[in-house]
Amino acid sequence: QFQLVESGGGLVQSGGSLRLSCVGSGYPLANYAIGWFRQAPGKEREALLCIRRSGGETTYADSVKGRFTISRDNARNTAYLQMNNLRPEDTARYYCAADHLAEWYCEDDPGKFRHWGQGTQVTVSS
Repeated sequence: QFQLVESGGGLVQSGGSLRLSCVGSGYPLANYAIGWFRQAPGKEREALLCIRRSGGETTYADSVKGRFTISRDNARNTAYLQMNNLRPEDTARYYCAADHLAEWYCEDDPGKFRHWGQGTQVTVSS
């Protein structure tokens, strides 16, 4: 059974940085495309970035362009979300998701990802 566990969230001041980790277990993470999503109270789940099995990346959320980056270390079965210059509006629960998408493919539709972590809370104070 393939499982994902996120970590690295917390409370940070506006302008600060955090790096979230998403560790896969059960199967090699290299077999999966990885997406990062977030959900704030009362809002829909929002697609942020995706990294393909091939390693290419796509940023879906204009609000995080130039501030957030996604990466993966298949040898460590881990994907990362580096978040810089954080803003109070980035406060949300952050989730990583994975699925067997085609090698050169990414998705911004949460329904296309079958595997999800439990999420990690990020709170940015002003």
